[in-house]
Amino acid sequence: MIQKLISHQLFIFELARADFKKRYFGSFLGITWAFIQPLITILLFWFVFQVGFRSTPIDDVPFILWLSCAIIPWNFFSESVQASTGSILENSFLIKKMVFKSEVLPVVKIYAALFVHLFFLIFLMAMFLFYGYGFSIYYIQVFYYLIASLTLVLGVAWITSSLMLFLKDTSQVVAMLLQFGFWLTPIFYPVTFIPEKYQFIYRLNPMFYITDGYRNTFIYHKWFWESPGTMYFWTVTTVLLGVGYYVFKKLKPHFADVL
Repeated sequence: MIQKLISHQLFIFELARADFKKRYFGSFLGITWAFIQPLITILLFWFVFQVGFRSTPIDDVPFILWLSCAIIPWNFFSESVQASTGSILENSFLIKKMVFKSEVLPVVKIYAALFVHLFFLIFLMAMFLFYGYGFSIYYIQVFYYLIASLTLVLGVAWITSSLMLFLKDTSQVVAMLLQFGFWLTPIFYPVTFIPEKYQFIYRLNPMFYITDGYRNTFIYHKWFWESPGTMYFWTVTTVLLGVGYYVFKKLKPHFADVL
């Protein structure tokens, strides 16, 4: 299936672009809303924590920069999972009427979210430049963490999108789990704020590796192979990808029957 996805990249990209445009079709600002909404969220966090609460820097880094390094990858993960969960159901007409490679539909939603994420990666680099941080060679490893995020999301998306057709509560369960995941990921606080005996619970969350990796890239300047969680992350992600492939492949022949 991975080989199929690689060989159909252009097709998937075109579908993702069309989906991205369709989502905001008819609104006055169009696709600009995709960037305005998360941008306003970050600006609100900046105003509340930096201006209002006058949050102290963390490791001599302005709080808004420290926060943005985690919340930007989390937003990509959350948006990708939520959108891809309903991707098969949303495109039921394709499943019913023609022989269609349904495994690409969750990927289309992931790519649509990726367009916004790439914009915010550039925005994040601009924020660091604005605060006086120069460009670093470590920035290139953001592509590694981007691939890691895509792989993780793909495994989850294949599971949730296929289960959604048979268990209609899947979208609500996913939304609830994402809420738990948000607070179980050290986004607003360092993991060192948690009692040491409970820190391992946070480190079991694969998104801890991603958010920590973005901070290592932009703030702490550490290479990904220096992270002790690299082996664990790829083990969990590979298992999720394998389970996602298996579940999707087993349920795919029955998609048309339940739509």
